[in-house]
Amino acid sequence: MNSKTWTRITLVLFAALALPLQLAAQDNAKPHHHHKYHHYQLIDVGTFGGPNSTYLQGIPVGRLLNKSGAAVGAADTPTPDPSCIGFDFDCYLAHGFKWQDGVASELGALPGFGSLNSSTGLWVSDNGLTAGISENGIDPLTGNPAVEAILWGKDGSLTDLGTLGGNASSANAVNNRGQVAGEALNPIPDPYTSNFYNFLFTGATQVHAFRWTKSRGMQDLGTLGGTDSAAFSMNQRGQIAGWSFTNTTVNPSTGVPTLDPFLWENGKLLDLGTLGGTYGNANALNSQGHVTGTSNLAGDANWDAFLWRNQSEGMIDLGTLGGSFGNAASINDSDEVVGADATADGLGRAFLWRHGVMTDLGTIGTDPASQAFSINSQGQVVGNTWDPNADADLRGFLWEHGGPMVDLNTLVAPNPDLQLTLAIYVNDRGEIAASGKFSNGDIHSFILIPCDENHSGVEGCDYSMVEAASAQQNSTPRFAPSGTLRPPQSRWSNRYRIPALRIVGQIGSGTVKRNKD
Repeated sequence: MNSKTWTRITLVLFAALALPLQLAAQDNAKPHHHHKYHHYQLIDVGTFGGPNSTYLQGIPVGRLLNKSGAAVGAADTPTPDPSCIGFDFDCYLAHGFKWQDGVASELGALPGFGSLNSSTGLWVSDNGLTAGISENGIDPLTGNPAVEAILWGKDGSLTDLGTLGGNASSANAVNNRGQVAGEALNPIPDPYTSNFYNFLFTGATQVHAFRWTKSRGMQDLGTLGGTDSAAFSMNQRGQIAGWSFTNTTVNPSTGVPTLDPFLWENGKLLDLGTLGGTYGNANALNSQGHVTGTSNLAGDANWDAFLWRNQSEGMIDLGTLGGSFGNAASINDSDEVVGADATADGLGRAFLWRHGVMTDLGTIGTDPASQAFSINSQGQVVGNTWDPNADADLRGFLWEHGGPMVDLNTLVAPNPDLQLTLAIYVNDRGEIAASGKFSNGDIHSFILIPCDENHSGVEGCDYSMVEAASAQQNSTPRFAPSGTLRPPQSRWSNRYRIPALRIVGQIGSGTVKRNKD
């Protein structure tokens, strides 16, 4: 799955200018070693006959796991991709999967292109609709694979959502009402979509945010005044969050026009502003229409995580852990926000912002850095630790109120051949979507089901509890971690960590069910 075309962006926290320390919350992060954690049943999502499977991950984080435990991503088929293009960096055809109750259903892809189109699910609604993308031939203007917005029904049926007249589109979110949000190219030439890192999209023409419904089709949401926009999050009320250029004047500090986050509702795009700079992203949206993300400060040298609740309050700076760079990844309905922020030494730390206070969630053992990707309604936080020097993911983690950060590998049955390297999403039942690497280099997608009172009938679950102190003592890597394939660096390489699509598959614990295209 080629990171060049479809990669999600995660903040990298390099050595930065030291800001005055704002560590009032550090006492909240002290480990409580008497806290107990549940064990988890580890389920291998698997593949469709090829070597690997993946969750498309990074920031913005798609809704990869719904409230009933359905997970979406992509898995390799046994068919080689001789051109090795598109998002198949392992050179296998990959199709979207939807996993639920032990079964991984193949979502299929658009026909054509020699029957070698790959696809992936990016967001699953609570009633089982899946939004995503499929390859659809080659974009004649760029020579790159063209991708098209797709909606899979509850039964796996596929609907091509089309474009806005250009050669590509992406369905990034869907709600229970079947409303879809995303981005699509129109036919107007544009200089900014050739750089993937501006809109997570590659093209030669303008990209605009869209809203799709079955009755009205694809609706262009327009922009905040510039040439381009894109949408990445949607709630059940139909509110949509994304970002857009506000004008056409290029800022020397960024190389692009001013980019602001927006909230769309009632037919209008609302400019959320910035924290004083000329570049901001909306990464997540809760059910109340509250938005979180990242924004440059005045001068564009530093950026902080933000929370926006309403126009009268405006954009709230969530502060820092002592460094100069921060990014928010997820928000729950209690306005608790998680992400990653730089400490005074320039290393990234997962944070939780709650009631006006940013708390450093720490790291595991001697792992240099950590980042949080998701928080649920219970306040459970998941993410991973990683090594910036080796550019390697190390361990997926879980953090709960009252306890320290814990290595997920200590909460599942021991397997010396497997290292869970990242936890990307946690739903309100405490189920976790995670990626893991085997000692042979294969990467698999996993579901972790908690052995708790809400899952009393899970076969093979260990319902005893784990002391946090014991889990920390047993937290050692099972084999030496290695780096992950990365795309070429861009002018934003000092701003973001760019993870390639982690291929994370054989159907280990489930059963393959293949749907006809």
